[in-house]
Amino acid sequence: MKSALEGAHQQLDATQVQIEGTTIATHPEVLAAAAKYHDAALALRRTSITAPINGVVAKRAVQVGQRIAPGTPLMAVVPLDDVWVDANFKEGQLRDVRVGQPVTVHADLYGSDADYHGKVVGVSAGSGSAFALLPSQNASGNWIKVVQRLPVRIALDPHDVKRHPLRVGLSMSAEIDVHDTSGALVSSDVRAARQADQKSAADDPSIDERVAVIIRENSRPTVVARS
Repeated sequence: MKSALEGAHQQLDATQVQIEGTTIATHPEVLAAAAKYHDAALALRRTSITAPINGVVAKRAVQVGQRIAPGTPLMAVVPLDDVWVDANFKEGQLRDVRVGQPVTVHADLYGSDADYHGKVVGVSAGSGSAFALLPSQNASGNWIKVVQRLPVRIALDPHDVKRHPLRVGLSMSAEIDVHDTSGALVSSDVRAARQADQKSAADDPSIDERVAVIIRENSRPTVVARS
């Protein structure tokens, strides 16, 4: 019994050394439990995948219950409320094209019944053939000049798109008003990608508040009734 008592005293001394100068909130075991709580909350949040943009699922490559690996494409989301047109103009037609010029666009889907208003937001840095998978090579000397086309990015008015919804890949005809040539030849604005407003579990204040509530509830003094 004496040896057991001495062992208990030694264990008490070791425990007091570990928790000396600490509170319940700063206790090592409490901090370890809070870290595990953060990891569990992060794992739970990662079970939900949120699309970075609003749109319509145009192509789905995954089925319910299917096991997927990291990096596997799941689906294609098309933002139909924020669409644009890439008009392929001939190189001889781009002499007076400037960023910001107004554009009138018609879709074959609606014909002349729907007018889309937009503006030029940029011109491609190269022709379509320059970025092709197999660019044309004319090293034989028998070179025949082929008129190149460059994509011109046209941003459409969201109100027009809302009245007459469009789809990806439709045929469009565009007419650019080139009277005002004071704009820039190359767009200097970088379009920022819209990202989902997601915060990591480590930065989520609700988790820290929940940990504080748990610590506060366990810090209350308990009253033992004796009969």
